[in-house]
Amino acid sequence: MIKYLGSKRTLLPWITGLVRAVPHARSVVDLFSGTARVGHALKQQGFRVLANDHNAYALANARCYVEADRERVAADATVLLAELQQLPGRAGWFTETYCVRSRFIQPHNGARIEAIREAIAAKALDPVLEAVLLVSLMEAADRVDSTTGVQMAYLKKWAPRSYRDLELRLPELVQRPGAGRCEAHGMDALEAASQLEADVAYLDPPYNQHSYLRNYHVWESLVRWDRPEVFGIACKRTDCRERNSPFNSRVRIAPALQELLQRVRSRAVIVSFSNEGWVSRDQLLAMLGGLWGGSARVFTLEHDYPRYVGARIGIHNPRGERVGTVGHLTNKELIHLAVQPGDAEAVAHGVEQLSAGTGASLAPQA
Repeated sequence: MIKYLGSKRTLLPWITGLVRAVPHARSVVDLFSGTARVGHALKQQGFRVLANDHNAYALANARCYVEADRERVAADATVLLAELQQLPGRAGWFTETYCVRSRFIQPHNGARIEAIREAIAAKALDPVLEAVLLVSLMEAADRVDSTTGVQMAYLKKWAPRSYRDLELRLPELVQRPGAGRCEAHGMDALEAASQLEADVAYLDPPYNQHSYLRNYHVWESLVRWDRPEVFGIACKRTDCRERNSPFNSRVRIAPALQELLQRVRSRAVIVSFSNEGWVSRDQLLAMLGGLWGGSARVFTLEHDYPRYVGARIGIHNPRGERVGTVGHLTNKELIHLAVQPGDAEAVAHGVEQLSAGTGASLAPQA
């Protein structure tokens, strides 16, 4: 999967363990699916997953890693990827924008990305099969990019990996789980919370100013293939200025999260958050405790987590000179599970076992 700010790769044992702790849970709705890493892991463990994200690149990830069943699409995707891998490069808008005007990818790979993406568009494939090919292309591009993992900027010198040749690989598809067919949706989170119902709702919203659209605007353009107007040195899409999430606003995030929780249609809610978020721990616990008429029981796991790579690089001025020091290199990831009173006793036992087995700290219950 692509390099991703806020990836939950190392937290998967805790997240999936909390889902398993909910009695008789068979389905999960993931309202901010991103790379679909969590949904992919839950599907592997047999859950029916309903993934949702409003960004086009994230919807492609969800269609590939959640909705696509290996037994249905792997054979066709393998044949098509082998065909696409042989295409010669053909430079155009994408290469000029992201390899010349900006330097996210070397031009020789940009031209191949462009030729492959044009070929995918020309095939007019079923959306799920197309998503598998698009994710393969996006991940191939990610393996030869020249960034620190986000697309707010690119490296001053080409990264060593950028000299490699682009290579398409079949994504790690999963067979359909016993719990039922999985789905991918591209709705706003509030709309999805009102429409999608599951045993467990998993929420991993943006929690501060870092916008996923701005951080991954190249992948958004690659998937949409809409040749948007761009601005700035990084050639960001102009809609980065217009598609603003309330979860990236210090003023709007708390009301938005409160409304989202009130709309969720599930009997258990898991929220992944950070102590760097713009909603305090006490605020979030109060919101979760207010679910189901104020009867919810809330359990919290804590885990130290490295900050994003930019924090480790340090603070620099526009000339590239280091001008400051970073205050801290780790934060605390907090995973809250809210359940109805009837499930609390069984969940408490499961959460205690999970904490003991994985090393995450079990915070006092609310």
